[in-house]
Amino acid sequence: MIPVVKPTLGREEEDAVLAVLRSGQIAQGARVEELETRFAALVGTAFAVATSSGTASLHLNLLAHGVGPGDEVITSPFTFIASANSILYTGARPVFADIDPEDFNLDAKAVEAKITDKTKAILPVHLYGNPANMPAMCAIAGLHGLRIVEDAAQAHGAAINGQQVGTFGAGNFSFYPTKNITAVEGGILTTSDAELAEKVRRLRNHGQSERYRHETLGFNLRMSDVHAAIGLAQLNRLSDYTRKRQENARYLDQGLAGAVETPRVAPGYTHVYHQYTIRIPGGRRDAVAIALRERGVGSAVHYPIPVHKQPLYLEMGYRDNLPEAERAAQEVLCLPVHPSLTEQDLETIVREVRALC
Repeated sequence: MIPVVKPTLGREEEDAVLAVLRSGQIAQGARVEELETRFAALVGTAFAVATSSGTASLHLNLLAHGVGPGDEVITSPFTFIASANSILYTGARPVFADIDPEDFNLDAKAVEAKITDKTKAILPVHLYGNPANMPAMCAIAGLHGLRIVEDAAQAHGAAINGQQVGTFGAGNFSFYPTKNITAVEGGILTTSDAELAEKVRRLRNHGQSERYRHETLGFNLRMSDVHAAIGLAQLNRLSDYTRKRQENARYLDQGLAGAVETPRVAPGYTHVYHQYTIRIPGGRRDAVAIALRERGVGSAVHYPIPVHKQPLYLEMGYRDNLPEAERAAQEVLCLPVHPSLTEQDLETIVREVRALC
């Protein structure tokens, strides 16, 4: 079976973890600080703040921006539920705008139509590793005085005209095992706002400004040095992983042209292919996924139920009509694109998808 995802962990990660364990410093320490410094340099921000997960990064980012009860944050309904739940954690209300069918990301016109006097921020998601339309989002935010909080959990290294995601607003990345690089678990916030970075540092560590001096209500959402050591080893290979994902995507683009709708990437946009996502219309998607598995090709549906249709949100009274998100949820299918694929794997994927579509 060709797996749809395959984390790549080896000797470098093993040695890094052992070094931390033998040092006796396994909580947040020097390795976390090094990861923060290197990730900020990679993205192009002055600061990065590591957290226990990508969800924690989003949650603390919103809190540090002053988002709370009575506020609204506009976000995508077509994403993992953590994007919206992080808004709920603050006491604010997620407001869903429909997506652009070209790239599955927030539609700028739909966002603008959802703005009210309660809107505090826009939370775009760079879904599947393809950047959202940040020039449009930033223009809207500037016009209405809104914050930008980027969910870049799947988009390490993605960019628009050379500017990396995570720099248009305050960015949030994930190191979950299936992401383009992993720390087994963890997240990181990127910003050039010194005050925001310091607020998040306090919030992740029980509200401490210094040891045993607690200035605000905080949380225990730190990253350990064990996780950071794995993340540092992975960071060394991010550019190679990204190049390989993009090469695999080009092969799939060429091989599947005319058979299915392949990912669309706008001019000047750098897609890092956390997922390679095709569309299969006509209610055939699930049958194709089953048939592919029988033929030895793994696939996945990200995401089969839009957030506004999840039981939790239906119970809260959400009744949005978001046709593009709902159609995408019925049609998308993610194919293997990870760096471990061989040429034979790619040939098999193309052959079997074409045979079924």
